[in-house]
Amino acid sequence: MLFAHLGSQPRIHPDAVVAPTAVISGDVTVGAGCQVLHGAVLTAEGSPIVLGAHTIVMENALVRASSTHAVHVGAHTLIGPMASIAGSDIGDEVFLATGTRIFNGAEIGDRSEVRINAVVHVRTVLPPDSVVPISWVAVGDPVVILPPERHEEIWAAQRELDFPGYVFGLDRETPDLMVQLTERYGRSLSRHADDHRLG
Repeated sequence: MLFAHLGSQPRIHPDAVVAPTAVISGDVTVGAGCQVLHGAVLTAEGSPIVLGAHTIVMENALVRASSTHAVHVGAHTLIGPMASIAGSDIGDEVFLATGTRIFNGAEIGDRSEVRINAVVHVRTVLPPDSVVPISWVAVGDPVVILPPERHEEIWAAQRELDFPGYVFGLDRETPDLMVQLTERYGRSLSRHADDHRLG
């Protein structure tokens, strides 16, 4: 299903294959030889999404650009089932396994692997040929890769990256943070009310 959003329409290369239950919305470019499988969602919320040639987006994966963070995925990259990418640059020949989470401003170098249920946090930079093990967390620049049981170390690095400030423009110490966050984000998402299905 293709949707126009904010005046932009998806551009699908004639050699790409998009499953009929995939959703592609807005300023999205799908390159030659790409495969977008059932249930995948590619939504450009104000910045573009570009998939390089021969990239595969598997079932129920989410690729989302925000108004301040585009998504660029290089060629020959595989985005696994139920993976989530938000506003990130993904290199060529990258493997993002099932359930991985890549957050705004992250950069994943060429030929890197982010394994099952691993996380690459906001503003984190993985150099080329990096590996994030199953369920581990990559955080920072320079990157630190830690197992999930080392939460205090992850949080120490994560706090400096300022997720609510970087992604939503809100101070973490705001007393009604979630009220302001959901209302602001909701106003932004309400722009989908004017979307229309193509074809």
